[in-house]
Amino acid sequence: MKRFFFALFFLILPSLALSEEATEKPASLDQKIDGMIEPLAFWIDKIVFTTVPVAGMSVPIVLILLAGTSLFLTLFFRFINISAIGVAFRTVTGKYTAKDAEGEITHFQALTAALSATVGLGNIAGVAIAICAGGPGAAFWMILLGFLGMTSKFCECTLGVKYRKIDESGKVSGGAMYYLSRGLAERGMGGFGKVLAIFFAVMCIGGAIGAGNMFQINQAQIQFTEVTGLFKEQNWVFGLIVAVLVGAVIIGGIQGIAKVTATLVPFMCGIYVIAALVVLVINIGEVPHVVSRIVTEAFKPEAAVVGGFIAVFIQGIKRGVFSNEAGVGSAPIAHSAVRTDKPASEGLVALLEPFFDTVVVCSLTAFVIISTGTYDSYAGQSLGGTEQGVAVTSEAFASAIPWFPIVLMVAVILFAFSTMISWSYYGERAVTFLVGDNKGVLLAYRIFFCICTVIGASASLGNVLKASDAMFFAMVVPNLIGLYILLPVVKKETSDFLDHVKEVEGKK
Repeated sequence: MKRFFFALFFLILPSLALSEEATEKPASLDQKIDGMIEPLAFWIDKIVFTTVPVAGMSVPIVLILLAGTSLFLTLFFRFINISAIGVAFRTVTGKYTAKDAEGEITHFQALTAALSATVGLGNIAGVAIAICAGGPGAAFWMILLGFLGMTSKFCECTLGVKYRKIDESGKVSGGAMYYLSRGLAERGMGGFGKVLAIFFAVMCIGGAIGAGNMFQINQAQIQFTEVTGLFKEQNWVFGLIVAVLVGAVIIGGIQGIAKVTATLVPFMCGIYVIAALVVLVINIGEVPHVVSRIVTEAFKPEAAVVGGFIAVFIQGIKRGVFSNEAGVGSAPIAHSAVRTDKPASEGLVALLEPFFDTVVVCSLTAFVIISTGTYDSYAGQSLGGTEQGVAVTSEAFASAIPWFPIVLMVAVILFAFSTMISWSYYGERAVTFLVGDNKGVLLAYRIFFCICTVIGASASLGNVLKASDAMFFAMVVPNLIGLYILLPVVKKETSDFLDHVKEVEGKK
């Protein structure tokens, strides 16, 4: 631990120097960073978000694949996201899991560790961006994708446990890169699976450093400065404080992360949900009208911005995926560390993740923004960024609870912090897959991750974030290929676990 912080201090000095330069000439530094990253960002973004024309609008193919796959899987497994939800809740308690099963963390800890990476700014700011640009109907499609995405999460996390790797010390390595390489090798496609796995791992590292780290700290710093007025000219100080806290957690690996998130996630979600319910109670008379607007405007072209129904659909689907990550392949990395000998048991636990993240939390945010009348002030506007999305949500809550922006600031910081520590683990597992369990390399990765936290708080990272978001969505392609090829495995494991559930229930 001492060596980690000693190395972090000295390796972080160059970034502090850059931050001081940014204080004196922020525009110059921003231009330099953007100039270096822009060609890469443009190239990756162009490839990943390739579009096809639909009803006169350009729709990214990756969004069509995600939405289509979620629907297909839900139908294929006969709405298991409804029929097995009771079993899923009971599985979280460990009722169907052997005490001596292999793994590092409990079902509940795995769920909260994965939730900590998904519940965050997408729920607070992403919802505001979606409904302001696409109308209340965008919330309908966001919620629907969350519902369908429950099945995608179920499939990918079942495979994550099935094909995980456990070393002699009991340490687990898992995720899409393992079921792509090991699972496809079982089906005679070893070379193809290896290529997909390596591509996924590289994109995962990029997504972890950018979308899972720099983006999170950048937006948390903006909200912190806006509310408190502190560190306006020294953003790196805020980044350094968070970097040290992140470093203190990630040095402990998944067990340390799980312990923090098992406490932090329920706490921060509880505060946010309670506040949202208070606002809705205050505006209880508007709730039926809100429900009506969300449902009817999801299908009424004249209720949306330019592009009609397709515009509403795109906004809902895009923000839904950013929020719950269903189909991206990131969550299996956390879920694969669970203690279980039945892969589908964790798959069922994982399907609760989009339910809480999108169906519950995102819905509440949408209801608050619309019921307070805040949406009507921004209707049809394309918000410039996530910080503006947070401002809209903050304004909505403040209309009923004047002091809530302070609470929201705390929530944003906690959401960002929990997302960062979970994504640091995702990136670490990807590094391990590529180079092996080399302690020196892993330490270097953790230090670099923390350095990026400081840089993310102090610099303008428009193109960096554009590139990292593209890497985030690039993970979708190899992951979905793996899901389709390995569907028979998921079906077999599901049948095996449900038979086990019946056996356990029959004994009691």
